[in-house]
Amino acid sequence: MTTNRPVALVTGGSSGIGREAALALVAAGFDVVGTGRDTSRVTPLGGVTFLDLDVASDASVAAVVEQVVGRFGRIDVLVNNAGVGSIGAAEETSVARAQAVFDINVFGVMRMVKEVLPHMRARGRGRIINLSSVQGFIPAPYMAVYGASKHAIEGYSQSLDHEVREYGIRALLVEPAYTRTGFEANSAKPDVPVQVYAAQRRSFDRLMAAAIKDGDDPATVAKVIVAAATDAKPKLRYTAGTLAGRASVLRRFVPAWAFDRQIRKLNQLDG
Repeated sequence: MTTNRPVALVTGGSSGIGREAALALVAAGFDVVGTGRDTSRVTPLGGVTFLDLDVASDASVAAVVEQVVGRFGRIDVLVNNAGVGSIGAAEETSVARAQAVFDINVFGVMRMVKEVLPHMRARGRGRIINLSSVQGFIPAPYMAVYGASKHAIEGYSQSLDHEVREYGIRALLVEPAYTRTGFEANSAKPDVPVQVYAAQRRSFDRLMAAAIKDGDDPATVAKVIVAAATDAKPKLRYTAGTLAGRASVLRRFVPAWAFDRQIRKLNQLDG
């Protein structure tokens, strides 16, 4: 089966931001393929085809991209949304745990891009939308590994965008702040806990829970993803939500010493 409608492939499309993005892209006129680790448990969504995908597996990524191109004949938009969180002080996170986070958040994106890009280049068009975070451009105390993975995505996407633009393709970033999803509950916890950080980590956990509870609706981020997918003149970066927009402005224009002080104040850090 081929289609004349644009086709979007959304990783991590079974819940949260990915699910809302899939629905919003359908409403915008796309045929949408959403992915998840086990989509047999996913409630069906009108207009969305679900496929099982493990972004940490080269074979799984190659198979899904082949299935989508075989069925629809094209991939116009790739939304790299699949990801995992990691909470805890940097010293409390083993290298093995950090590698597992990067294998999904960073190398998973790279695997998807490497499989999808030849199809986009052959057609002379396409959008690659990588989900970053405000923690991709500001410090993330007690989330150092997660923040590092998003900083990596920022650097990767900026370079990729320059490489592929002459082939009619753009690589773009969507940067949400706190969003009402299962992020905190599904984030990896310290696997080598260090007692000296325990009190501050508990304080951070409370701050994180409150921030997510009061965070943006995932539909807010989905609207921004649709804008990145459809804008005639796309921007490299799209902040999603009021807090993300404010953080971006502060990062660019507030003096470094004042910004540093604000980070410590917001995270209730001494010193």
